[in-house]
Amino acid sequence: MKKVLIISTGGTIASTENEAGKLEAGKYSGEQLAEKLGIPEDMEVKIISALQKPSVHITFADLEKIKETADQFLPSFDGLVITHGTDTLEESAYYFDLITDYEKPVVFTGSQRSPDALGSDAFINLRHAIYAAGSRSLRGTGVTVVFNERIFSAKYVKKEHASNIQGFNAFGFGYLGIIDNDEIHLYQRPIHKEYYPVAEKREVNVEIIKCFMNGTDLFVKACTAENVDGIVLEGLGRGQIHPAMVDAVTAAVEKGIKVIITTASEEGHVYTTYEYSGSAYDLYKRGVILGRDYDSKKARIKLIACLKSGQPAERAFER
Repeated sequence: MKKVLIISTGGTIASTENEAGKLEAGKYSGEQLAEKLGIPEDMEVKIISALQKPSVHITFADLEKIKETADQFLPSFDGLVITHGTDTLEESAYYFDLITDYEKPVVFTGSQRSPDALGSDAFINLRHAIYAAGSRSLRGTGVTVVFNERIFSAKYVKKEHASNIQGFNAFGFGYLGIIDNDEIHLYQRPIHKEYYPVAEKREVNVEIIKCFMNGTDLFVKACTAENVDGIVLEGLGRGQIHPAMVDAVTAAVEKGIKVIITTASEEGHVYTTYEYSGSAYDLYKRGVILGRDYDSKKARIKLIACLKSGQPAERAFER
């Protein structure tokens, strides 16, 4: 019999309606959630309630503590499921992927509807996540996200809908496989597995600045004045920003702040195609790191993992 560890953190999958008719995330503990939803009888499951929070309240320190719990218990299990709210699930899953190096499957899941709601996806998502975590075919795949019968890589998964049960997708890359009648069908897997062990517990502050037509340097200057550790610029197209921002970006780099340029486009790489003020090539010459095909949130997560591990960010974004 396969043994799966479940660590619950709250979110909609553990929510219930209050007297005002509003959902309160994380009201069910992991044990209550399992009792509410049921556990496959052919799997042995241990449940640990680590947190009972909305996902937007979860911190990097929380995830590092969850890793410590997983380090302690996972050797005795075939795989790990982490239940999580959907708002920041893609970020937590990717950070957990970067700071862990488990061969055994680690699966994040959640739900768009509460366990008590009509047509809830909570039961089926948890059931599928348990089977995925117990599957040998997912060994060595890194952290995955299971949602609506699909298996996604943590690196590229993204919440695509605010409320629909088809909540997640991986634009341009697709899903790794599916779960059909409790069976795992894996069609592809990531080529590379990156690992950034957290060397220090200090807070790392990396901010995201969205770029747009006729933008200004206001937010870049504010971040520089606050001595942030890093800035991720969500640029346009191949990685362009408005020229009014360039001097402030240069000053941030010269101050030692790591600056990453990404693209707001759903698909495609940042590339040094153009030569003009504010182009990716111009920024690259000024010391800005090219963010390849990462979206701004995933680039932020990766930069934080790099800075916490003491590894050079420039090398990290080479792939």
